[in-house]
Amino acid sequence: MVSLGFPHPTRRRCPHEVSPLPFAAMNLEPIASLQPSFDPDRRLLMLNLDHGKANEMGSAELRVFRSLCNLIETSDEIRCLCTMSERFSARGKPIFIAGANVTERRDWDDNRIKSHVRDQRALMLRLRRLPVFNIVLSHGVTLGWGTEYLLTADYSLATSTASFALPETGLGIVPGARGSVELATLVGLGHAMRLGCTGEAIDATEAARIGLVQEMVADLGAGLARVHALAELTATRSPTALAAFKHAALDACGETTARRLEIEARAYEACVEHGDAAVGRASFDRIRKGEPPRWPAR
Repeated sequence: MVSLGFPHPTRRRCPHEVSPLPFAAMNLEPIASLQPSFDPDRRLLMLNLDHGKANEMGSAELRVFRSLCNLIETSDEIRCLCTMSERFSARGKPIFIAGANVTERRDWDDNRIKSHVRDQRALMLRLRRLPVFNIVLSHGVTLGWGTEYLLTADYSLATSTASFALPETGLGIVPGARGSVELATLVGLGHAMRLGCTGEAIDATEAARIGLVQEMVADLGAGLARVHALAELTATRSPTALAAFKHAALDACGETTARRLEIEARAYEACVEHGDAAVGRASFDRIRKGEPPRWPAR
């Protein structure tokens, strides 16, 4: 059975039902190490990574990202997520994510390493299916796990100082956070082979050309302005319809035409049964004037 990422509704919710986790009650403490901030007007949760030597990702960070998933999956107030970093190296080089924390694995046995990477892979898939519009804004070095993190995003932006590479095969491993099997769906098999087999680093222009990122921006300021503009649009959307569209699009990849149409039908009907379609019809004139209704909780 294809999942749309949220429970099939058993009742129609009142259009004025209060969301179960309003932003005033949102507890960001479990994800404090991700430097979060929430903009309630844009319904935008920002993460500004700044940890370790180079924003490397290890066991501690993976635990925090699981808490992030818990927060977003239970909040109707968040419509958009953006991950960025203003971090610079000691030599002044901008950094997004410089890869996984491989040094913590030095004394691990094979079973522990394999279990860790399996857990990491499951987390990345969970991040990919979060019921919000997920943006990545890269301003610097984006290596290994960092490049794979782009595969969790719905839309990726990069400044001219961003760079991307998959060095894993030079370390005797393969990208283990979905990069080996999912990268080709984004950039095509040829470019996936080039990046994975050679470890060649590419700049933002090349990343945009091959589809690894979807848009280039002049600098961080321009990138944040673009993120804000996108978040202002998603803030007006039905959270149920947004999640239904996203998960239908993801679930339909690789399916037959008949199956794709069935997935779309289920997504549409979920919006009807949840009550969002009725709210949209009743509020049509207001929506046309730029006055979004208060949508039912997801």
